[in-house]
Amino acid sequence: MAFDLTGKVILVTGGTGSFGHKFIEKVLEQDVKKVIVFSRDELKQYEMAQEFTDPRMRFFIGDVRDKERLYRAFDGVDVVIHAAALKHVGACEYNPFEAVKTNIHGAQNIIEAAIDCGVQRVIALSTDKAASPVNLYGATKLASDKLFVAANSYVGEKDTRFSVVRYGNVVGSRGSVVPFFKKIKATGKLPITDERMTRFWITLTQGVQFVLDSLERMHGGEIFVPKIPSMNVVDLARAIAPECKVEVVGIRPGEKLHEAMITEDDARKTIDFDSYYVIQPEFPWWFEDYTKDGEPVEDGFKYTSDTNTEWLTVEELRALVEEL
Repeated sequence: MAFDLTGKVILVTGGTGSFGHKFIEKVLEQDVKKVIVFSRDELKQYEMAQEFTDPRMRFFIGDVRDKERLYRAFDGVDVVIHAAALKHVGACEYNPFEAVKTNIHGAQNIIEAAIDCGVQRVIALSTDKAASPVNLYGATKLASDKLFVAANSYVGEKDTRFSVVRYGNVVGSRGSVVPFFKKIKATGKLPITDERMTRFWITLTQGVQFVLDSLERMHGGEIFVPKIPSMNVVDLARAIAPECKVEVVGIRPGEKLHEAMITEDDARKTIDFDSYYVIQPEFPWWFEDYTKDGEPVEDGFKYTSDTNTEWLTVEELRALVEEL
């Protein structure tokens, strides 16, 4: 299943990142009219333009904090994938005002520009850290998620629809632990925060496909959560460098031992499908009957990385890492 992008103009905020590269590579396989990269870094855009020479590509320098620039960029756009964010947990802890400006105020700017410019569908990328957050990054993304869900009540008679996709850590994405471990394994030591630590794990290809599938499924207001495996950080270290000694350095500011994607409170409005969950909004405009195709989860259900039923083994982790 995938949303028919034939003849559509697609814009990706933060499009020079890992997700943007893979997403654009995928959508260019379809008969799209235009793909726009909207981001702040001119060097990354220049480098990306050398990689993607398709005449349907366009590049906009801009910041999601700048609403006027968004209005110009969204002119004639059909689909927006909002991937731009300040995502580094530590950086957000020490630069909280900047995180709020980009992740929360930027989300509001995206919403208002999309409605006024007549964008048809908007999907905002979220994170497992937005569920029951303990760090500022997660808190700003939770606020962002709620803004995008509530945005559907602001559209009036217009056709703009907003939904959210929430998933876990992306294997090998920029700034993730995989390239870090690879870089320092020559030292003979791999630092981990806690031997009990677990995380959800998804590949870029899986993440991109899930976003495309969610574009097809969305009515507006859902938070889509894929069913993905968990991994233990010690197993990841063994998969990347079994010869290295593991050194426990302690949990850093804003880190959790385990991540959640659906909390017990969200379970009351969560529907279970074969390969994903849908968290439905609690708004009077929500009338979609998802129960005909899925089943409500049990009371007290939660979807966390430590209680997950699917786990990656050391061998499976090693195979994923070798694919990168």
